[in-house]
Amino acid sequence: IQNDRKNTLASVCLEKNLLKSRSKLDFHVANQLFVEHKHKLIYCEVPKVGCSNWKRTIFLLQADLNMKAAEIEHDHIHRTSVIKKLTSYPPAKQEEFLSNYTKVMFTRHPLERLVSAYRDKLLHSEPFYSITVANEIRAMFRKNKNSSEKVSFQEFVNFIITKQPNALDIHWKPMFLLCDPCNIQYDVLGKYETLDLDSEHVLKIIGAPESMHYPSLKRYSSEKRTTGDITLEYFRQLSSEQIEKIKKLYQLDFFLFNYSMK
Repeated sequence: IQNDRKNTLASVCLEKNLLKSRSKLDFHVANQLFVEHKHKLIYCEVPKVGCSNWKRTIFLLQADLNMKAAEIEHDHIHRTSVIKKLTSYPPAKQEEFLSNYTKVMFTRHPLERLVSAYRDKLLHSEPFYSITVANEIRAMFRKNKNSSEKVSFQEFVNFIITKQPNALDIHWKPMFLLCDPCNIQYDVLGKYETLDLDSEHVLKIIGAPESMHYPSLKRYSSEKRTTGDITLEYFRQLSSEQIEKIKKLYQLDFFLFNYSMK
């Protein structure tokens, strides 16, 4: 499975001319990479692909605490100083870790990830997204600027396709831009669709304790996870033109990680 994923990635990187020689790691990519030293792991954070639970796992691996993943609060896991970004180290150290540590990234079907981001960020009361970003979207697409009605999925999509890919928020930025898999040789290319199996594989190859398992926790436990069927429901709200523009935006994610565009 890993060989197939890596071969697909390598051929698309070559075909689309995405390989580049670099003197140093791009800061924005390094900022997505988290380091766990005890088991020599580098994990690239792709939001909406189980990253909070991966951070919980790294926290437990690094801290070696006698606690359960469910005891670590969602907000704490994104703020703790125990989990360090690659950017917190000097360039020489960054390169040393990249050369010697097991590098991992996980992906998800681009359209499902987009719907998950919309449901999680625009339909809940997280101030930055539900107020700041939502107000920006309302100002762009509504005649009544004072309307407080939640941002629709159509408005959200229109907002995204007006932006340059590199300027997008990390929760809906194309995955290949976050982790640069054409120029960082990831040892494991995991997928959300095979999350449990791929996570167990990662934990095994880094020599994690046998008692350690990837936790399947959900922030809003009362809601269903975003599935293919739920994604389809949302995309039925869009015009064919919107769908084509969204598919074009995420085209390289579809190709590189072998997801169907149908």
